[in-house]
Amino acid sequence: MNLQSMEMITGNLLDLGRRDYNEVCELQRKLVNLRAINQIPETLILVEHPHVFTVGKAIAGEVPSQINDIPVIRSERGGQWTYHGPGQLVGYPILDLNARGRDLHAFVNGIEETLILSLNEFGIHGTRMEGRDKAGVWIETKKIASIGAAIRNWITFHGFALNVNTDMEYFAMIDPCGMPSSTMTAMKTILNHHVDFTQIKESIQRNFGKVFQIELNRTIAPHVSPTHTDGL
Repeated sequence: MNLQSMEMITGNLLDLGRRDYNEVCELQRKLVNLRAINQIPETLILVEHPHVFTVGKAIAGEVPSQINDIPVIRSERGGQWTYHGPGQLVGYPILDLNARGRDLHAFVNGIEETLILSLNEFGIHGTRMEGRDKAGVWIETKKIASIGAAIRNWITFHGFALNVNTDMEYFAMIDPCGMPSSTMTAMKTILNHHVDFTQIKESIQRNFGKVFQIELNRTIAPHVSPTHTDGL
């Protein structure tokens, strides 16, 4: 399905700043339910998380509750281990794929295109790599953005993580996406300077809207109290 063949629609942007991972998981659950009954429009959440490791559905068996005092949380997203933390921009699209041909490949491709367009604006040439386990955006052999989506009744949640000013030492504590930690990189590492976080968020918002044909308007998220149970 060609995403750009759709007519432009209006959607919500929730810029949460820095927020607890479990709290945002619970918010996503609420928004997925509301989107399924058409009580909210298409929505993009942008957020930073405090330090956390998450484990996707590809990892079976027991996992530790924490690593070096950093919590480990099981997630309903696809994929394996990853790290979220300060300086990393995380995006959670709440989109109804029923209206988009139920095309998961086009959805992932659209996320990658959004990230590639934004990286280009900062002088970084991002690319895709072929292969089921290669979803995300790459800078030659280095991975700068990961994608781990989930679907419920064809409503998307979870999404992508772009390493902007991320401290890469935290990736060394795990095998991110099943790869050596040295595979991961960040915009700051490539450009050799700190990246303005507001500018990259604005770029992602603009390009996400362009790719998915959504005019995003800032709104306030409904309050959800964290229960600190396993995340989605």
